Amino acid sequence: MSKCIASSENTSTGAQTIEEIRSRKQALRKEIRGLLKELRPEDVSLESKQVWERLFALPVYKNAKSVGLFLSMPKGEIKTDEALNQVVLDGKTLYVPRVGLDFEKCDMDFVQVQLNDNAGKEIGRSFFYKSWPRNKWGIPEPPVPKEGEMITNAKPGDIDLLVVPGCAFDKCGNRLGHGKGYYDRFIAKMRGPVEHSHKPVLVAVGLSPQLLGGDFENTDDVPVVPTSDHDFRMDVVLSPQRTVVLKADNDMNCGEMK
Repeated sequence: MSKCIASSENTSTGAQTIEEIRSRKQALRKEIRGLLKELRPEDVSLESKQVWERLFALPVYKNAKSVGLFLSMPKGEIKTDEALNQVVLDGKTLYVPRVGLDFEKCDMDFVQVQLNDNAGKEIGRSFFYKSWPRNKWGIPEPPVPKEGEMITNAKPGDIDLLVVPGCAFDKCGNRLGHGKGYYDRFIAKMRGPVEHSHKPVLVAVGLSPQLLGGDFENTDDVPVVPTSDHDFRMDVVLSPQRTVVLKADNDMNCGEMK
């Protein structure tokens, strides 16, 4: 098991400034996005399938009654189509993100998906969100409810397992987002009250270039994501080749890899 190095200690010169950490994050985003562009569409499809197989095999997924899961961007990200439908077929309550109401706030809610009784029968022929409006990133979002319609936003304790996207992850559960802070703010809201501090379980997912050091085992030289105080550490990290389960009782050790 390898040792994680906190971002403030991960240089030979000692503690880093906020600007230095921000600069390292921007450089890593540029690097990872370049690697993702090199993946062929068929590679993305195959790797996405491999990641979801790992997710569905997790006991924490099997035991979850509710799942928060994002809808993927048109490109440059793991595909979530099949995963969304599998969550529905597994009979779990599904929550999906909506950020389109106020982009300036960089805030996000997760909305419970309401499906009719025949949704499961139609799942293989028509994805339930294909008719939803798309936000400025081309991602489908639940439509604004019409007058008289009810909508359920997730509250602390509602989501058992939250699938978290990002730009890069490491074996210690650190996550590099895309720079807007949507997920950090949402996780902070969900984990705020003490009685819900264990929920949701955070499962990060990404394609092969996104797990730093993913090809190395049993080494003390573990690449790490630069982090700030507001960044949340993941409980599980999934890549096509690795399942990394972090130990909650020792936040300085890297997770067990499978």
